[in-house]
Amino acid sequence: MRNGAKAAIVGGVFAVMVGGAGYGAYNIVSAVSGDSGSAGTKAEKKTGPPSGDEVEETSRKFFAAWEKGEAAAAAAETNNAQAAGPLLVAYGGQAHITKVKITPGTPAGTTVPYSVSATVSYEGKSKPLAYKSELTVVRGKTTGKALVDWRPSVVHPELKTGDTLVTGEAASPPIEAVDRGGVVLTKEKYPSLGPVLDTLRDRYGDKAGGTPGVELAVRHESESAGDTSLVTLAKGEAGKLRTTLSANVQAAAEKAVTRFAESSVVAVQPSTGQVLAVANHRGDAFNAAFQGELAPGSTMKIITAATLIDNGVASMNGPAPCPPTATWQSQTFKNLKGMEPNEGASLANSFMRSCNTAFVKLIDGTEANPLTDESLTTEAQERFGLGKDWKTGIVSFDGSVPASSGPNRAANAIGQGEVQMNPLNMASVTATAITGTFRQPYLVSPKLDNRQLATARGLSSDTAAQLKQMMRLTATGGTAQEAMRGLGGDIGAKTGSSEVDGQKTSDSWFTGFRNDVAAAAMTEEGGHGGDAAGPIVAQVLRAGG
Repeated sequence: MRNGAKAAIVGGVFAVMVGGAGYGAYNIVSAVSGDSGSAGTKAEKKTGPPSGDEVEETSRKFFAAWEKGEAAAAAAETNNAQAAGPLLVAYGGQAHITKVKITPGTPAGTTVPYSVSATVSYEGKSKPLAYKSELTVVRGKTTGKALVDWRPSVVHPELKTGDTLVTGEAASPPIEAVDRGGVVLTKEKYPSLGPVLDTLRDRYGDKAGGTPGVELAVRHESESAGDTSLVTLAKGEAGKLRTTLSANVQAAAEKAVTRFAESSVVAVQPSTGQVLAVANHRGDAFNAAFQGELAPGSTMKIITAATLIDNGVASMNGPAPCPPTATWQSQTFKNLKGMEPNEGASLANSFMRSCNTAFVKLIDGTEANPLTDESLTTEAQERFGLGKDWKTGIVSFDGSVPASSGPNRAANAIGQGEVQMNPLNMASVTATAITGTFRQPYLVSPKLDNRQLATARGLSSDTAAQLKQMMRLTATGGTAQEAMRGLGGDIGAKTGSSEVDGQKTSDSWFTGFRNDVAAAAMTEEGGHGGDAAGPIVAQVLRAGG
């Protein structure tokens, strides 16, 4: 009886796998094999990288099962059947993808590129689907069998962990996003706006009018990310969504960021807070311009200078000596290599040359100096509106300047330590500095959804006048002079570079203004502020200012 029962169980597993219908098959296969492949005997277990023949055989079996819609069999050829199974089921199920044809390319070691052609059909509507991806074959850890190393991108390159494919009525109607002057904005013409437009459609499609179409889309695990449309089977009627963007400035921003890898830039209108441009040049779809959280380097000195002025510690023409080094609670701070010390420097001079030691010495609280660990935080929040839960219209990070003690208090003052910013934050900081008024940046009108914009006290007219003049001096005779050369009108800027653990080169930061446009940029591992981020900002200001 015991042997008979065992045979029945094995036979049952085989029947489920052939049928390819049950989700439970993935768990059963995984439990039997220990690695989602077929169970092998101890003598059969292999080690080392898969051979060329194994790569060919494994990928062939996987492709064949995928083409036939045999999700369980295809999943069994991977090293994570429990994760692969549901996505492969969804491919032919809720995604309604049929007539799948997979054409392998020439393997490169254990990696196999391939192209997929298929048909998406839904309620009498059909459209072709074509794309390219790749997989890698690895050795199963417990079985020694050659298996497909499972990643969602194996099924489609747009898929990430937690995503799935769906075909049906779009979650939101299509929108025709337009700039402030009515110019249509598309991700084909403005590639950086792809994720932004997807989010705007998801959030405001039902408020912009129009009716949803039918599409194949990637449904992301995070609801805030919105769906990513892959194939439109039937167009909906687009609603019109007016943004604050300027097509002219956006075009300049798109072009500017392509000059350097891992770059982001944002431009805002200081008189209104409206975002004029947002662009990223990255290897992923992450909107670092709005969501990045990185140390801003010496661009932070705008806020630190305001803190010193507002608390009566210094003024632009008052003393701010710039020694070679400054020690704060056992940590020694230095200036950029080659900077000449100046014991008789004013705050304006130390600002325009970006002298770290001057700011470290001034941030130190004494009997005559009222500054505390909270002073910089209070200034950032109450005057510049940072950390105030901004509601820009899309997902954004509104900056962080935590109250820090010990060496981090001094490090925060020069944009290191625990301070976290992105180009959106720094463009806003510049806008507040030159106008004296904090106007929370936004991408779509708050009237569209009745959201409340963040507020802050802003700066006194005297403090704003001093900050603006120091930024002017920096742009015309300081560290930003080279980047801002040739720009007319009322201009000002501040450079920054931030050291990041594990990087050989510092991140490059730059923020500036020209008339009624403020812009800020960041380039990871771009060097000094004027080296990479500076030219990006200057190009944007030239177009918009």
